[in-house]
Amino acid sequence: MTSHPVSPSVTPYDDMTPVTRAAYRARSAAAELAPLPRAAKDDALLAIADALEVRTQEIVAANAEDVARAREAGTAESIVDRLTLTPERVRAIAADVRHVAALPDPVGEVVRGSTLPNGIDLRQVRVPLGVVGIIYEARPNVTVDAAALCLKSGNAVLLRGSSSAYASNTALVRVVRDAVGGSGLPADSVQLVPGESRDSVRELMRARGLVDVLIPRGGASLIRTVVEESTVPVIETGTGNCHVYVDAETDIDMAVEILINSKAQRPSVCNAAETLLVHQDVAAAFLPRALDALADAGVTVHADERTLAHAGDTRATVVPATTEDWETEYLSYDIAAAVVDSLDAAVAHIRLWSSGHTEAIVTTSQAAARRFTRLVDSTTVAVNASTRFTDGSQFGFGAEIGISTQKLHARGPMGLPELTSTKYIVTGDGNIR
Repeated sequence: MTSHPVSPSVTPYDDMTPVTRAAYRARSAAAELAPLPRAAKDDALLAIADALEVRTQEIVAANAEDVARAREAGTAESIVDRLTLTPERVRAIAADVRHVAALPDPVGEVVRGSTLPNGIDLRQVRVPLGVVGIIYEARPNVTVDAAALCLKSGNAVLLRGSSSAYASNTALVRVVRDAVGGSGLPADSVQLVPGESRDSVRELMRARGLVDVLIPRGGASLIRTVVEESTVPVIETGTGNCHVYVDAETDIDMAVEILINSKAQRPSVCNAAETLLVHQDVAAAFLPRALDALADAGVTVHADERTLAHAGDTRATVVPATTEDWETEYLSYDIAAAVVDSLDAAVAHIRLWSSGHTEAIVTTSQAAARRFTRLVDSTTVAVNASTRFTDGSQFGFGAEIGISTQKLHARGPMGLPELTSTKYIVTGDGNIR
């Protein structure tokens, strides 16, 4: 299946697979959403937020089924944490939806415009992408984040979460669809892709002509599979092998605090730090304190030889680093650590091993900060701030659809504008060429 007609009103649904039928319904819903005013979309979003809070127990009960199955299967606690929904987390998701409702509507925004010498008025305006497919793993909060952002930007969304979160996602989509339909918008604006097998994922990836763009969110294997096998255009979200570099000129107290927040505040997410780099001139003063602080946070350090030399009198749990450690996204209470000769050596290490997500420098030198930000080529470069700030909500975007580590169309946390394309409006007065 490589292309499809786009006239759902004459589609013989009975002859189609469930995934294709869902895609056609989404395309029809997208056509209804595209011209809607902001008020209609915001009303639907506020209805979703209210419904999430009213039906929290229903959602948490469904989530408990998924969590129990995950623990029975021996799933790593970092993954279980991503999967878990508590009443507090549901309230936070609802708050994010309200935040999205309060954001400006990007649809119709004039990106640029001018009157040409021949008198034609030319405007480039933002328009919805159409039908957005999201393929994601073990994070049911993505279900609501994606639905809210897609609705606000005038897109229909097809959600394909992992089987590990099937009960949670089913409950969340039921709540969202009830709220959307009750507000007068097409309920098919938000759909869970039918099926739990890989066949449904494969079919979604090949629904070119029905689905306008796919966004994968998850581990490296999932992202690579979607990028390599999809015939639908893909916005690639990447893994988070993030670095904290402590410069020769630094505030050690601040550096320790930023390191611990970056690594241990929530280690199971993509903006958590996975590698610590320390300038040799500050290693003797910084590392003993940092290693003790990491030990207190329960973090195991995978250290190079120069870092190991400073670990003897500390409480740290330290193991020798291997080459594999420098490229690993742990998503756990583990961090790789190395001492480097210079800022440029730190940059060289980052260029070699980084996934292009987020890198931080802790320094009191403006010159060092400027050089680091110029040389490091990642979506986000933080100066004297935690890597944990790379997040759509923290950036003021409301929820995010993902963090793109590619360079085309969107890069970094993807909010509402990144879920639009543009079209040109050409207005004349009988002009002919």
